[in-house]
Amino acid sequence: MREGLNLESGLNDGICVPIVVILLGLAIGTQIESGTVGHVVWVVVEEIGIGALVGLALTWLTVRMVRFAEGQGWISKNWVEIPIVALAAACFAAAQAAGGSGFIACYVGGLLLSGLGAHHKEELLRGAEHMGEALALLTWVVFGGIVVARMIDRVTWPALLYAVLSLTVIRMVPVFLCLIGTRMTATDKLFIGWFGPRGLATIVFAILVLDAKLPGNDTIMLAAGWTVLLSVIAHGVTANPLVKAIATRSEEAATSS
Repeated sequence: MREGLNLESGLNDGICVPIVVILLGLAIGTQIESGTVGHVVWVVVEEIGIGALVGLALTWLTVRMVRFAEGQGWISKNWVEIPIVALAAACFAAAQAAGGSGFIACYVGGLLLSGLGAHHKEELLRGAEHMGEALALLTWVVFGGIVVARMIDRVTWPALLYAVLSLTVIRMVPVFLCLIGTRMTATDKLFIGWFGPRGLATIVFAILVLDAKLPGNDTIMLAAGWTVLLSVIAHGVTANPLVKAIATRSEEAATSS
């Protein structure tokens, strides 16, 4: 179950970003006067295509440069992690500047890096992982210190109700249905459905929607913000008790067998 949640969290952004980009393209197309299907298609192709090309090109170039520098003895093992962190920032910035999706560029670049740098992938990604954790903590500080303070005065029952549904029915029912046919018990399926990714990705997608400046942005931001806030509280409070309960049940099953 732990591995399944890790995989879902890792694949979530890469799978969902193109869907969000396509839907935003459709929404933008309907907001532009005399918008056509051709415009919508072009927006989608531009966002995904440019992002993918930038990610592939910069990653290939970076890997070649790092290998050359290592071969010449110009870079030590302690510093080989830094270019990978810089690569992620470069992919995002270059793709956004070129009119593509920076998230697609980073995701595609990461996939290529995993293949090209397979012989010492752990060394390359160690620094990026630590940097990612630090930036994630900073994001939560900003969310808790700024966003939450502004949401408190704007709470509405529809937004709060949607946040509760998002953490339960909207999330758990599809996951439960997707796991039909596996050897997991109903309890395991509900556990995975409850502890799904509901944090940084939600904030990122909300920012994408906010940047598009569509009608109803305030409602979307409020719903997303309360969903994340309730997730932090509910998942944080229930994590240890539910994990211990699952572990105890597994030990009892192993002993009885």
